[in-house]
Amino acid sequence: MNTLKDKKPGIFARYPAVKHKAIILAALVAIWIAFRCLSPNYLSYTNIMTILLATSVNGILALGVAWTIMTAGIDISIGTVMTFSCICSGLLFTSGLPIVVAIIAGILVGALCGFCNGFMSAKLGLPPMIATLSMQMITKGLSLVFSECKPVYFSDCAWYQKLATGSFLGIKGFYNAIIILLVLAIISYFLFAKTVLGRYTLAIGSNREAARLSGINVDRWLITIYSVCGAYAGVAGLVMSSRLNSAQPALGPGYEMDAIAAAVIGGNSLSGGEGTIGGVIIGALIISSIQNGLRLMQVTTESQSAIIGVVLIIAVAFDQMSKKRKKN
Repeated sequence: MNTLKDKKPGIFARYPAVKHKAIILAALVAIWIAFRCLSPNYLSYTNIMTILLATSVNGILALGVAWTIMTAGIDISIGTVMTFSCICSGLLFTSGLPIVVAIIAGILVGALCGFCNGFMSAKLGLPPMIATLSMQMITKGLSLVFSECKPVYFSDCAWYQKLATGSFLGIKGFYNAIIILLVLAIISYFLFAKTVLGRYTLAIGSNREAARLSGINVDRWLITIYSVCGAYAGVAGLVMSSRLNSAQPALGPGYEMDAIAAAVIGGNSLSGGEGTIGGVIIGALIISSIQNGLRLMQVTTESQSAIIGVVLIIAVAFDQMSKKRKKN
């Protein structure tokens, strides 16, 4: 006769990440149903593609910032680094460089900003919040200085806008930006689940000193992780500037909050040591779905920000309660 001790724990008990994904996926479906009741066109094909297009930039940024959060760090410069990357890319293109070279240079600029964040945090001992806040102010200022407070246009390159809003697959409305997000999500999952980068990221986030004592070069890996985050910001800048066919110097601030919210909602604990790539994409979809629904209901931008802030509070509170339950 089986006793309570003989019973195996359920799949949710054995795999907490699966439970969290199930919860946020159910929340996403509930959001879709609620907005569908309020707005009949909410789940139309055109609007779903609009949501996915909006998710592309925030999702890429969230994938990047999730790596830093898993180390118990943060990157609040990711929005302005995105802008600075596409400003640099645009200026290089307008100066006569081929567009492909300008694109690669923009991504490398993002990676360099991430490298500086990691160096300040790992080598100079600055708290990640202060290091990335400094980078946020630097890149915000440099974007305005380099562009002379004017948008930088890519109008001389006819195919550049199609890079994000065209369709490689030939499916109407299924934009290339969505494909770029999916490709980066797959790459992120591979790096997270199959390489030492993922294992060391979680180890550093769980206990940095224990990771150091076990032989991990914590400083080097932290710099690598922040560089990866910056590179993701560079790619997001590429997608954003392609959508707008221009680089807007004042556009970046605010994007970091949506990205952090998406990563936290997706199951990346601010305490570090926990993370999931699939959850980040669902979290980004939740943010975009709420914003799109509120926009259809003609809710002001200011009110949308307040509502997203409440969602972030709920996500962090849920994360902290889960931590307490595990300790008990």
